Amino acid sequence: MHARGFGAARVSVPVIGQGTWRIDGADRAEAVRALRAGVDAGMTHIDTAEMYGEAEAMVADAISDCREEIFLVSKVVPSNATRRGVVRACEASLRRLRTDRIDCYLLHWPGSHPLAETVAGFEDLRRDGKILSWGVSNFDVDDLEQLLAIAGPDRIACNQVYYCPTERAIEHAVLPWCTAHGVALVGYSPFGSGDFPEPASPGGRVLQSIADAHGTSPYAIVLAFLLRLPNTFTIPKTVRAERAVENAAAAEIRLDPAEIALIESHFPRGPRPRVLPML
Repeated sequence: MHARGFGAARVSVPVIGQGTWRIDGADRAEAVRALRAGVDAGMTHIDTAEMYGEAEAMVADAISDCREEIFLVSKVVPSNATRRGVVRACEASLRRLRTDRIDCYLLHWPGSHPLAETVAGFEDLRRDGKILSWGVSNFDVDDLEQLLAIAGPDRIACNQVYYCPTERAIEHAVLPWCTAHGVALVGYSPFGSGDFPEPASPGGRVLQSIADAHGTSPYAIVLAFLLRLPNTFTIPKTVRAERAVENAAAAEIRLDPAEIALIESHFPRGPRPRVLPML
């Protein structure tokens, strides 16, 4: 599995990881098998969150005998993001995950508590070894600038944002900002939110034709497309072991410039939105 440096975490992390949003709606044993199949295929970057229901406990089941191989990410909801609240939330996640530390701990989205409080909580946790690095999710450039002014350089490991072929808004400003400041860009929901291109649509036919040329699926081509730029990672979610293996294999696909241009023409970036898209 190809890996890249993960911002201020100062470690190399697989470019394709595993998301767990809504994974607790599936059969537990099947979902755990899918997570473990992904780990065995090299997707040792696993993302979860306190607000994902039973997901943290399911992740704990999947990594119980391979924790040292895992780059584990979880998130605190903004309502818990005071200095003390961050610590309490993290400790609860550690219990559910059955581990002594989280590799990267994120603020799930900007909230009403002062960012300085949240950062102070993150730094308390990092000092105590309960987290090894921290970052954010769903932050636009203005939010990132405020965070940088508070935390200083070389502190923000990543910004996790919505990124799929039909939603490329982060390419306007968020991705360039992250790249310029050494912050990893992690794209969630790479297949969209229930709106993956239909096979008969123009975009769907393009993805299928490129997939046929590479002997793979349109889903794998989408993952390869989202990883075409430096500093990007993606975390698809699946509850099927065979799909997890397919997702992992996408890290080896190299799209040529003509294929990238064809995908970009059918899934244009569009104008920069006033508000950063998020799910």
